[in-house]
Amino acid sequence: MSGNTLGTLFRVTSFGESHGPAIGCVVDGCPPGMALAAPDIQRELDRRKPGTSRHVTQRRESDTVEILSGVFEGRTTGTPIALLIRNEDQRSKDYAAIAETFRPGHADYAYWQKYGIRDYRGGGRASARETAVRVAAGAIAKKWLVERHGIAIRGHLVALGSKTIPFEDWAHVETNPFFVANASMQDELDAYMDALRKSGDSCGAKITVVASGVPVGWGEPVYGRLDADLASAMMGINAVKGVEIGAGFGSAAQRGTEHSDEMTPEGFLSNNAGGILGGISTGQDVVVTIAVKPTSSIRLDRRSIDKAGKPVIVNTHGRHDPCVGIRATPIAEAMMALVLIDHALRHRAQNADVVTPTPRIPAAAPADVVARHRRAAAVDDPDPDEA
Repeated sequence: MSGNTLGTLFRVTSFGESHGPAIGCVVDGCPPGMALAAPDIQRELDRRKPGTSRHVTQRRESDTVEILSGVFEGRTTGTPIALLIRNEDQRSKDYAAIAETFRPGHADYAYWQKYGIRDYRGGGRASARETAVRVAAGAIAKKWLVERHGIAIRGHLVALGSKTIPFEDWAHVETNPFFVANASMQDELDAYMDALRKSGDSCGAKITVVASGVPVGWGEPVYGRLDADLASAMMGINAVKGVEIGAGFGSAAQRGTEHSDEMTPEGFLSNNAGGILGGISTGQDVVVTIAVKPTSSIRLDRRSIDKAGKPVIVNTHGRHDPCVGIRATPIAEAMMALVLIDHALRHRAQNADVVTPTPRIPAAAPADVVARHRRAAAVDDPDPDEA
């Protein structure tokens, strides 16, 4: 099976299955000399691990990470960093009933037709369990990015099923099991998920990830675009079915006067581009939103076929997240970090000595400057529908 490596200079190769002895990855290309210990990685894994609330799978995994190589006397050596996470709470018997059938909405049928063999225990290699090692590798990337460039990567859940969640404050994200930046909605979201779980059904979610402090100039035009690599990485997360950069699909309804991010000496007046133009970072916040589909493993009856092609009724029992998006925020943050560190190293390799005479403007103009320009634009360019 190919397709298990992400990155160009900072490369992550993962291995393992949901119900195998362990999962893990090899991180190659990490710059030497950075202080690194297991707790640096464990903090991120603990945010993602199962069993953290009644709204997620109750599979009990400590997700304890072991650093097997690439670190000497507490610092990275520049050699491959091997990370291992042992599986501790598999219940493979829960999947015996689907060994000869294909679950709708899962990769079972596609895997079987491609490889002629599949590990049906928890989805095997297709399981979201594999994302734990991405979070582990992402923790290394996050640490380097913040130490070298001051880049902060934060994510939050912006929609849970039909519930839209207004942003209030980043401080709320780590105080609730949903990773929402809105503490006032937790009771409503608890009730929504309790009712959903009782019904046996599932729902999707939307997550926004923001990287602040990304310098101008990262990314390569045409085939090495920063936004294209981000979109590819985010689509590589299990159950993700849509990716937006900045205004995303909303830009289709915008006018050019609204969408184009005007510049002033005080800073940009908006960020519809999501911090990327022509595949290259602008120095603004890099903003990515992903759509996560409803969990396909549900206990309600659904139509499918068996290996002989005959019709069957399938329902899935076991321990599953009624909304996989609830635990996906740390995963999306990790994928953002892995792409950014790779582009940071690529930029450093070719363009570290580039200097231009143009001053670098702030990522965002002060609120009073933005308000002043918006008032002026409203006077100078009235809505033609109202003129």
